[in-house]
Amino acid sequence: QVQLVESGGGLVQAGGSLRLSCAASGSIFRINVMGWYRQAPGKQRESVATITSGGITNYADSVKGRFTISRDNAKNTVYLEMNSLKPDDTAVYYCNLKWGTALRDYWGQGMQVTVSS
Repeated sequence: QVQLVESGGGLVQAGGSLRLSCAASGSIFRINVMGWYRQAPGKQRESVATITSGGITNYADSVKGRFTISRDNAKNTVYLEMNSLKPDDTAVYYCNLKWGTALRDYWGQGMQVTVSS
């Protein structure tokens, strides 16, 4: 079974930075998409950023210019560098991995990111 383990969440002041990491293990098809989603209390889960194994990225409008997603294909690890953090970024952040026409879909455990004003 595929497993995703996240690290790097925590509390940070507005304007600060955090780096999230997610390492996937198991039987993983090498052509895939990894990304980060977040969910704030009372809100729906939303996509923050995704990156394909070929390096194609996609960002939510709210984080463009502030967040950078990257990956290490050899390690099946995805990173999210978050800069200029705002209180509105406060949420539980989930790592995601998917591939194939059947859309195999795996999730990390979730990490709290809290940005104080």
